Amino acid sequence: MAKSDKDKAKTAKDAKKGKGKGKGKKGGKADGAASEGISVAAHPRAAAAVKRSKGFGGLAGFGLAAYLSYSAGVPADQIALRALAFGIAGYIVAWACAVAIWRHLVLAELRHALETGQATYAPPPKQGGRSGARRAGAEGSTADAEPQPVADDAGDS
Repeated sequence: MAKSDKDKAKTAKDAKKGKGKGKGKKGGKADGAASEGISVAAHPRAAAAVKRSKGFGGLAGFGLAAYLSYSAGVPADQIALRALAFGIAGYIVAWACAVAIWRHLVLAELRHALETGQATYAPPPKQGGRSGARRAGAEGSTADAEPQPVADDAGDS
């Protein structure tokens, strides 16, 4: 009888883990969408540079706030709180700046690849199941659509 209670507890824990995984799959849609188009996260150098920038931004904010607070004679507990707060703020500011900069760089690389013939433009595949209003909005705004690179097989010969 005790084993069945333990088994029930295990299955309940497994069900909770399954729910957590189900919630994580919602984010999987964004990953799938990112792999279809152009994004900073999908670019290997950009992703690494953004991670590096976030780290340096957090450390710089932390160090600067700690130094200035210490120089002003602030108590140690307040120094720690201020340094943590400014470290978090520096992390977020560095992330936002890095993503903005790399977004432009990735698009510039794409334009250069298209101009030099290293990549060709292929329109994104049409997806069914959208409502009429969204479909009309998506088709009407082709000027804002980002070009999708396609490997050029002619250069391989």
